[in-house]
Amino acid sequence: MTRVYLELGPKKVFACSLGWPGWCRVAKGEEAALGLLMDYAPRYRVIAERAGLAFEPGEPVVVARVPGDSMTDFGAPFAVPELDLEPVEGEAARRGVALLRAAWELFDEVAAASKEDLRKGPRGGGRDLSKVVAHVVDAERAYARKVDVRHKPYRSPQDRDAMREELAEVLSRPWQPPQTTGWPPAYALRRTAWHVIDHLWEIEDRR
Repeated sequence: MTRVYLELGPKKVFACSLGWPGWCRVAKGEEAALGLLMDYAPRYRVIAERAGLAFEPGEPVVVARVPGDSMTDFGAPFAVPELDLEPVEGEAARRGVALLRAAWELFDEVAAASKEDLRKGPRGGGRDLSKVVAHVVDAERAYARKVDVRHKPYRSPQDRDAMREELAEVLSRPWQPPQTTGWPPAYALRRTAWHVIDHLWEIEDRR
C-alpha cells in the first residue's frame, strides 16, 4: 500500500506520500487529489529509479488528515502532520535523501537541456526558465534554515552545492523528538523534495 496523508484546504486538497518524499499532488477534493497522485506515479518512478530504488506503489491508503489553509489552496503544502514528529531511523533518512539527491540531479539536467523561453499558460504562468530555477534555489535555501542549515545568498554554483551537501548530511541523520528546529527533518525533506520535483515537472510540461 501507499501510505498517504491529506492536507485539507478550504478549496483544495494535497495528497502526500509518507514513504516517497516529494510525491505530492493537489486537486479539488480528496478523491481527485488521490487520483492525481497515482496518475503521477510513472513520473515519480523516474526519480526513484535514479535513486536506485524499486518503485511499485500499491493503492493509496489515507492514514491521516491535517487542516490546511489558504497556502494549500495556493498550491503549496503547508501543514506539518503529527506523523512527522515520530522517530526517524538512519536507514529511512538516508533513503529519503537519496530521493532528494535524485530530484536535484534530474532538475539540474532538465533545466540545462531546456530553452529560456518556456511555454506560457496556467502551468507555471509566465516565468521563464532562469526565474523558475532561481525560485527553486532561493526556496530551498530558505527551507534549509528550517533545520538550522544557514547559508548566505549564493555567489556561485559551488555555494549552492555546498548548501545542498550540508542539508543532505543533516537530513541523513537519525532523528528523535523533541523537535528543536523550525521543521522536523521528515517534513523538511518532503517539502524540499516536493518543491524541486514540482518545478522539475513544470519545466518538462512547459518547454
